[in-house]
Amino acid sequence: MLRLGLTLAAVILVADQVSKWFILETLDLDEVGQIPLIAWGPFGFDLTMVWNRGVTFGLLAGDAAWTQIALGALALVIAGFLLRWMARAENRATALALGAVVGGAIGNVIDRIRFGAVVDFLDAHAWGWHWYVFNVADAAIVLGVLTLVADALFRPSPRVKRSEP
Repeated sequence: MLRLGLTLAAVILVADQVSKWFILETLDLDEVGQIPLIAWGPFGFDLTMVWNRGVTFGLLAGDAAWTQIALGALALVIAGFLLRWMARAENRATALALGAVVGGAIGNVIDRIRFGAVVDFLDAHAWGWHWYVFNVADAAIVLGVLTLVADALFRPSPRVKRSEP
């Protein structure tokens, strides 16, 4: 199971870093600011450049270097814990979910080391309300956590074999 989870983590990490490179270097979204992509009735999807100096949804944001170091170190500790869990995963869903979370976490740590903030650029909105701007790593983390929760809630419990007297 470890190999399966690590493979997905690597795929997520590469997809995340390539997408961020494309946003910053090819589209130069940091300079442009926003590019509308899809408008369908009240729904829309844009590329919107945001430098996230906090954790999920910008919580604990701060410009101090120690904040970025602390957040990056915490993410690496959590990734280490998840790798240990992945090595002991009982099924493919758990291994893949953990791989998604680890790949996403490492992708965002790389941003903190390179830029002092995480590159967020995916902006979904409806009826004038915008969801938080996110990136490939964030999406992988959220989907991985949702998969872990669903697996914990809906996986059939193992049947206990009764011994005959």
